[in-house]
Amino acid sequence: MKIAYFDCFSGISGDMTLGALLACGADENAFRDALAKLGVPGYNLHIKRRKVEGLMTTDVDVELLENDQGHGRHLADIEAIYRDSDLSPSVREKALAIFTRLADAEAKVHGTTPDKIHFHEVGAVDAIVDITGTCILLEMLGVEAVCSAPLPLSRGFVDCQHGRMPLPAPATAELLVGLPTYPVAVAGELVTPTGAAIVATLAEGRVGDPPPMTPLAAGYGAGKKDFGAPFPNILRVFIAEAQKVHTEQTASKEETPTTVAVLETNLDDAPGEVLGHVHERLLAAGALDVFFVPAQMKKNRPGTLMTVLAAPQDAETLSDVVFAETGTFGVRQTMARRYCLDRAWETVATPYGAVRIKVGSRKGREVAASPEFEDCRSAAQAHGVALKEVYRAALAARYGG
Repeated sequence: MKIAYFDCFSGISGDMTLGALLACGADENAFRDALAKLGVPGYNLHIKRRKVEGLMTTDVDVELLENDQGHGRHLADIEAIYRDSDLSPSVREKALAIFTRLADAEAKVHGTTPDKIHFHEVGAVDAIVDITGTCILLEMLGVEAVCSAPLPLSRGFVDCQHGRMPLPAPATAELLVGLPTYPVAVAGELVTPTGAAIVATLAEGRVGDPPPMTPLAAGYGAGKKDFGAPFPNILRVFIAEAQKVHTEQTASKEETPTTVAVLETNLDDAPGEVLGHVHERLLAAGALDVFFVPAQMKKNRPGTLMTVLAAPQDAETLSDVVFAETGTFGVRQTMARRYCLDRAWETVATPYGAVRIKVGSRKGREVAASPEFEDCRSAAQAHGVALKEVYRAALAARYGG
């Protein structure tokens, strides 16, 4: 799977993103032709190469041919532009998602609704070009997923349509909610609302350390402000092939079928903490599985049916544990035939680190694959994301989705 990793050591803006992606090898003429399908006039696009702190970068500037008169555009106007354009469905969908994310943030900080937001600076022609151009370039480069480094939090103030605002700007601050950030001692705007919206939308759940990857290209996009050495105002983007580590580990072949001992007992005087304790003891003693089911006991008393699955040779030892830890006077034993999948472990690379996946096969055909819970939980806690996001990333890494 081809990915783009945004290395935002100096923040991110729309024009920096365009420059970095163009520097990764996208064809400039093809890009201009694709951007023309947007059907929005009123600007000139200037693209040049220049050095920033000794590094050669691509500098993109959207020159507006007329001034914003202050009325701006509503989200419905943006939707109409994309609906009437000749852009690909993927580009239209991603670009509109970014603008919607931006509208939601602006609406929240200004106490209104997204449909009433006037996109002044951020919604003028330059932001439409920045956002749409980013989606076009990602498609041109064949990028299937975007990942990003944590974003830097600078200090100071910025003058905008609503007056002087603290940095990060209020809309930017809202867009950063839930994303990993870190403070930097720089006075000036490092992350713009457009840049924050791009990351929050396209890299949602994939912001953190770079994933295991094989870089195919690296590009540098120049920012407009000079923060002085040694702080180059540059966005670096890697286009890379995400590594899929496919390491077989201790594949376990199960005889089909196997014989297991099923131990059962009814308990009517065991509190929850005792059941939890005996569960742990039985697993530690070699039980294959332990589970509890609510049961109706004699004299209509509520109770618990405890079932233990065990290898036949372990049945007596595990029965001893049950007698020692509970108040039961008897344990029933039956023998059952159990069909099991052949099991193997694989490891895949995700934006949150390596995750093991348990793979089950039957008669040589894979029928199940499940990410390891503990790996996913550790990764989710380390990166501050939802557990389901790590599950999703692990399965996507394995199946290429």
